[in-house]
Amino acid sequence: MDASQGDALTSHNFGLQIDGVMVEYLAKVEGLSIEQDVIEYQQVSAQGRPVTKKMPGVKKAGTCTVVRGKTQSAAFNQWITESVNGNMAMARKNATIMYMDYMNTPVVRYNMRNAWCSKIDISGVTAGEASTLTETVTITFEELVVE
Repeated sequence: MDASQGDALTSHNFGLQIDGVMVEYLAKVEGLSIEQDVIEYQQVSAQGRPVTKKMPGVKKAGTCTVVRGKTQSAAFNQWITESVNGNMAMARKNATIMYMDYMNTPVVRYNMRNAWCSKIDISGVTAGEASTLTETVTITFEELVVE
């Protein structure tokens, strides 16, 4: 069952690649955005009327938050460790969040240049409760390219 022209993409599965290698499947992705400054200036038109113009300025760095079930993903755990230890030469990686369809075929990729983990939150646990341990990881990046 393929998507037809005009069908919206569904949020079925998400994956995280670090330097082109799939390291983790994700439960949730939030706050992934691109932003840039807006430069506003005024000039006078040929008819002598004031006109306000806007044009794009400098792109801004960004952040996103991903939630994953705590796993033994050695590459992802190493990335977190290098980041929180401040070893930025090893921590800055090119990372990609991939949105996949129901057949696990990538349908859109969000490529984050010079990304690193800036915050990790571990889910709360309660004795006797049957639930998974999750981590919420904030990823900081310098540039976002959508493909």
